[in-house]
Amino acid sequence: MANAKVIQSKQEAVDVVTTKLRESVTTVIADYRGLNVAQITELRKQLREAGIEMTVLKNSLLRRATAATELTELDSVLVGPTVVAFGGEDAVAPAKILNDFAKKNDALKLKGAVVEGKVVSVEQIKALAELPSRDGLLSMLLSVLQAPVRNFALAVKAVADKEEQSA
Repeated sequence: MANAKVIQSKQEAVDVVTTKLRESVTTVIADYRGLNVAQITELRKQLREAGIEMTVLKNSLLRRATAATELTELDSVLVGPTVVAFGGEDAVAPAKILNDFAKKNDALKLKGAVVEGKVVSVEQIKALAELPSRDGLLSMLLSVLQAPVRNFALAVKAVADKEEQSA
């Protein structure tokens, strides 16, 4: 009887992780071996402020979830202590926060990630982390779109000033 309850609770846990893997835009997997409690608390705080959920998971549970989501390419990195960050809307935020934290704390090692349903390497995670945030990219786009209008307005003003001086 107890065995059936344990199996059922584990299956429910796998289902929850499977759902999170499917729904999150970016999922980053890291090895946290060597981090102390204060460092892990600080990392959790940074991730929580960005709307990212961080969970320590057993590799066997995570392997079952990757099998259910057809992301078995991740199984090779599921060795040792594993922490998983499930990102929401911003695809860059989990990679940026974990990469920045790993630069300051050598104990945190990035292992792999899933970005929009595709497994990516550590190098690709680091490249993604170097991108500006979503808000930064939107402000750059807005600046590019405003430039022609701004230049036209300046040209019209210069012509008006020149006409005013000649009159």
